[in-house]
Amino acid sequence: MHHLKYKWTVKSFENLTASELYAMLRLRSEVFVVEQNCVFLDMDNKDQFSFHLLGYNGENLVASARLIAAGKVYDEMSIGRVVSSPAYRKSGAGRELMQVAIKKCYELFGEGSIKIGAQLYLKKFYESLGFIQSSDVYDEDGIDHIEMIKNN
Repeated sequence: MHHLKYKWTVKSFENLTASELYAMLRLRSEVFVVEQNCVFLDMDNKDQFSFHLLGYNGENLVASARLIAAGKVYDEMSIGRVVSSPAYRKSGAGRELMQVAIKKCYELFGEGSIKIGAQLYLKKFYESLGFIQSSDVYDEDGIDHIEMIKNN
């Protein structure tokens, strides 16, 4: 992996500080609810059994994702709630987030396939990271999604 621009940390839900949790949920709301104009409940009771990958530029939360063990959401381990701050778009934050997320999944859960539910417009981005489409297009909260899998 190239030299990382941002500082990354992975924490279980219990180990998140109140400030970290707040910043993460705020970023997710900023993008998924406000920017994407999507009314949905982001807090879906899956965060509690997830590991949370947080990327910082100094004190600022730049990007985050949650890493989920196999058997919890999908048969495979998965990466979800992939989000980068609008202020850091085009800086490679999203790509770095996914590269680190994939690496951390293998470290946390061992080798294996990784499944994601991806917004359709990001298909090429995820393909560039080794994911391939594994489902038909489906609607989630008014946005077209596809399931994708990355095999080792």
